[in-house]
Amino acid sequence: MDFKPQIHARQDAWIACRRDLHRHPELGFDLPRTAGLVAAELTRLGLEVQTGIGQSGVVGLLEGDSDGPTVLVRADMDALPIHEENTTDYASQTPGKMHACGHDGHTAVGLAVAELLSAHRSKLAGRVKFVFQPAEEIGRGAELMILDGVLHDPVPDVALGLHLWNEQLVGSVALIDGPMMAAAGDITIHITGRGGHGALPHEAHDPIVAASQIVSALQTIVSRNVRPTEVGVVSITEFKAGDSFNVIPPTAHLRGTVRAFRSEVLELLSQRTREITEGIAAALGCQAEVHVAQLTLPLINAPEVNAQLKKVFAQVAPQINLITDFRTMAAEDMSYFLDAIPGTFFFVGAANPARGLDYPHHHPRFDFDEAAIPLAVDLLVSAVASYVLPE
Repeated sequence: MDFKPQIHARQDAWIACRRDLHRHPELGFDLPRTAGLVAAELTRLGLEVQTGIGQSGVVGLLEGDSDGPTVLVRADMDALPIHEENTTDYASQTPGKMHACGHDGHTAVGLAVAELLSAHRSKLAGRVKFVFQPAEEIGRGAELMILDGVLHDPVPDVALGLHLWNEQLVGSVALIDGPMMAAAGDITIHITGRGGHGALPHEAHDPIVAASQIVSALQTIVSRNVRPTEVGVVSITEFKAGDSFNVIPPTAHLRGTVRAFRSEVLELLSQRTREITEGIAAALGCQAEVHVAQLTLPLINAPEVNAQLKKVFAQVAPQINLITDFRTMAAEDMSYFLDAIPGTFFFVGAANPARGLDYPHHHPRFDFDEAAIPLAVDLLVSAVASYVLPE
């Protein structure tokens, strides 16, 4: 089915929706305005709506008039604790919060797909379960929605999702078989030494020295413990200790991340992080508490689903630059849905350097070319329709 005339007629309204969401960012599970807007729109479209799934997620079920497969469509809703530096008329109105990753666009695209398919309800063979998820940025929303039963009653046969992506130009799409995004772990390290006077270091057990050596030593894990044919990342991104120029503090705090495309490699990174940290701390007269919490699974796309989508994309958008060899160490808790259900997650290029719309995700000047929205809607609605709208 050709959705382009309907998309052309409605794209300005969907872009306006995205801008409204961008002006009013909300974080984590605390999404009263965003979730309320989504629930109201799905109700207006005549879907069966559930709220409060996974604390603040929204689920809308679009039931067709005849039986067929169940397709899960996932969109994330949360923003980031970043102060926006853009000066557009739709810039964030909430200091310290902004949509710096494109989730405002994902929510608008999800609502657009629901609107387009609801207009063809009588022709649907099966059903579409729209899952609007909280707390993707902290890696917890998908898992909590699953624990709340989002994958039951009815059980989805396939799961689809997308991400507007500023590492690729608008007009490009990345559709990758197998592992596409990394599993991620959250490192927290607390080092306890013995504080003292900066002029008398021999009387102290300096946690700053220990922490500094730990940061350096952790960088050997990937080069010396992981097979060269595998991929891993260990990054320490936070180092806090002391508040005076002449005092050796009693404690130091480190925070960071480990990432890998395979769970076995992630476990190796986590194990070696613990061993190296505890060993160096002990050698320098300190103690270390190390916690590594897994946030996401590897995001793995099903080749059979991708094969179907490639055919669909070639029909509805033959002009796109289709990328099939892109992977990233960024993480996504869509991985929990794809671990339970065959499906795929694809990137829709959204960068436009000529317009200055190429800042990276999580940057205070992040924004994307809104021309990606109608393309993303066309690709996603056509992918869903290939399962539930017979020709």
